Amino acid sequence: MARAVSLIRSASLSDVAEYAYAATVPADARLIFLAGACPLNADGSTAAVGDYAGQAAKALENLRTALADAGAELTDVISTRVLVASRHQADLVTAWEVVRDGFGDHDVPSTLMGVTVLGYADQLVEIESVAAVLD
Repeated sequence: MARAVSLIRSASLSDVAEYAYAATVPADARLIFLAGACPLNADGSTAAVGDYAGQAAKALENLRTALADAGAELTDVISTRVLVASRHQADLVTAWEVVRDGFGDHDVPSTLMGVTVLGYADQLVEIESVAAVLD
């Protein structure tokens, strides 16, 4: 199946970043705007309380489910924004490593942000994304 997403890497920018710097989709692609994937269990409780890596993994699992429901998968994601409720860079890196590893070779343009608080009780991580598919 043909993919809509083309990742763009820049030889003019630092290679330290663990993601492509840009991505494009053709004009006939269907865009999918996903709500932030949260680390919530089916019963609405927060998973992995106090565990940045555990919450990132659960949020990624929930993102995969939302994508599937929209007719897409992780390789159809064109960008992400990873929100981490912490003022410690190490916590952001912990969450990011789970997300990065989950996407594997599909290293979409991403933004990693430390925030003061997220919407659910005990929530530490949220993953926002946009995807594109060719129907």
